[in-house]
Amino acid sequence: MLLPKFEYHEPTTLEEACRIMSELGHGAKPLAGGTDLIVNMKKKIVSPGHLVSLSKIDDLKKIDTSNGLLKIGACLTAAELAESKEIRETLTALSRGAESLGSPLIRNLATIGGNLISARPAADLPPALIAYGAKVALKNSSGERLVSLEDLFLGPGETLIGPNEILTEIHVDSPPPSAGAAYIKLGVREALEISLVNVAAFISMDKDGSIQEARIVLGSVAPTPIRATSAEQILTGEKPSETLFSSAGEAASKDSKPIDDFRASAEYKRAMVEVLTQRALNQALIKVKDNG
Repeated sequence: MLLPKFEYHEPTTLEEACRIMSELGHGAKPLAGGTDLIVNMKKKIVSPGHLVSLSKIDDLKKIDTSNGLLKIGACLTAAELAESKEIRETLTALSRGAESLGSPLIRNLATIGGNLISARPAADLPPALIAYGAKVALKNSSGERLVSLEDLFLGPGETLIGPNEILTEIHVDSPPPSAGAAYIKLGVREALEISLVNVAAFISMDKDGSIQEARIVLGSVAPTPIRATSAEQILTGEKPSETLFSSAGEAASKDSKPIDDFRASAEYKRAMVEVLTQRALNQALIKVKDNG
């Protein structure tokens, strides 16, 4: 299947990329790994007249861990995230999500920014990042704004990113030692399969051993990743136990909004949300204990 005709631009700085995007307007799309964009162009889903490659912009391929804030460049690949010592030690759930993303070939091409911009309900990286309270930096020739990742997604394939904006970084506060997180994906063939259900859990503990804060994020069971707020409310202020985690799993199942499709029924997906939420919470608690 042939690609439609387009002009290719390869800026070497972010400022140059923003200028090109501004000048070209709606007819331009930023290009990173291309694992979604190129496929969609071949299928004639999108037909941009200009592609603005971000591959030569080194500032988009860095991880900055200064001042208690992790700034992750949007052009880092899933493989680089999975292999990063900083990510593996600090953002365990994100590292696991990156490991779960597609085949080795896809992980070497797909970028964190592209995975977010694609806004796929089953994407591996958004649930973990939302669980960590991540924000994304959106830049154009007029300036930059920070947006909560939770608010970025409007629907399948839709985000609030403006036509001239480039997603440049993901910002995550370094979790305290009293916090732990986990990501679990259910697919027929794990990494090679689109998620049937994916769940990310984050908990931080108070000095008395109770849960100070909890975030449960569900993927593949709604048009966008969603917070299981009922489950979070059940957990907050309580001391961890199997009974508590079981109740949270039941609540998360009720918070989910799956549909029947060719891969599984909505009923099955709800049941798996309950199971995976309990497992993710147990893994997050183990991480807290490992932190000492």
